[in-house]
Parts: sequence; structure tokens; C-alpha cells
Amino acid sequence: MSRRRRRLVAAGAAAAVLAGPLALASPAVAAPGDSDDVRVTVDIEEIREPGVLAMSIAGDSVALAEDGSTLLVRQFVGTLPTVTVTDTRIAEEVPEGAAWAVLGSATDFAGDGGQPAISAGHLGWAPNLIDGGDTGLVTEGEEVVTVLDEPTQPGNNVGLVDQELLVSTFDSEAVAGDSYSVNANLFLRAPADVAAGSYTSTLTLSLFE
Repeated sequence: MSRRRRRLVAAGAAAAVLAGPLALASPAVAAPGDSDDVRVTVDIEEIREPGVLAMSIAGDSVALAEDGSTLLVRQFVGTLPTVTVTDTRIAEEVPEGAAWAVLGSATDFAGDGGQPAISAGHLGWAPNLIDGGDTGLVTEGEEVVTVLDEPTQPGNNVGLVDQELLVSTFDSEAVAGDSYSVNANLFLRAPADVAAGSYTSTLTLSLFE
């Protein structure tokens, strides 16, 4: 066999060897109708609205009635509607070092028949904590007496002419997530010669933090 023919035969044999494995590498064809499933899951958490600090009052008026008058002083008493402070915040939502308080002040008592007004200095209160929670960190304010009284503590015989403390806490974070309620005994003390008639004052309560 000539040298040229031997090279052609060898090349043909090599081509045959390469053709075998290439034919076996063809992709398998799936049988018609085959299927499978993929399970998809997701956990969706409830959206939580930010908590708030708020105040509500169980009523918008109180009528004072005469009780405990003397020859020198006529006294009229009543009970402030219950004031509730609700804090729905979690501790992380409360500013560091925050404290809240409810303060009250009254206007002068104006008469409906032109009689002289009775100054707000004649109106006092004695706060009463109804529900202060379990921490002991929510407390009522001190009694504020009127200008006709001897002071029960220095400077407190001024009446409700300015912002006087009803209830407070010095640690908002520690008392967050609960509600607290308070009312107060109100008393109007006027001179015995006060003019007869109907009088009206506005007592404003404000929540601060």
C-alpha cells in the first residue's frame, strides 16, 4: 500500500472514532405529558401603625353646686370629668428622656347678667388619680387652693389662673403602652357678698410631652 493511501485510511479511521461519542451526546427528549410542581410560599407580616400619646375627657361640662359655705365664703363644688391619657407607643417609639403631663388653666367666671366677673383665682382643684398603672411612675398633681385660702404649700393659693399640674410622669418610656385616668375635686370659693346670677368659665386641659 502506498504512503498516500495509508494516510487516507488512517484519517478515515480517526473520523470514525470522533463520530461515535458526538452522536451519544445528543440531549434526551422528555416524554410528552410529563409535569412537575414548584411550591411558592411567602410570609406577610401585619402592618403596625405607629403608636400615639393622646388624651380624652369623659364629658365637656361640669355644674358646680353650693356646699360647705360659711358666713364669709360661699363655696361651690363639683367633679372634673375623668381625664384619660392613653399611650399606645412601644418603648422604642418614645423619645429618650421624654416625660408627659396634663396641665389645666381656667378663664375668669363671666356673669350672664352684667354682674362683675369672678376671677379664676377663686377656682381650685384637688387632683385624684383613679388608675395610675402598676409602675408607680404616674402621679396626680398637688392641690391648688384659691386666693381666699391659706396656702397649703408655698405659692399654691393662686387658683387655676395658670397651667397647674393635673397628672404626670417623669419617664414616658417606662409607662408606654397603657392608659391612665384621673379626675379632680373642683371648688369655687367666692366672698359672701358675691352677686347672684349664672357664671361661666372655661377650663382648658392640655397634654404636653
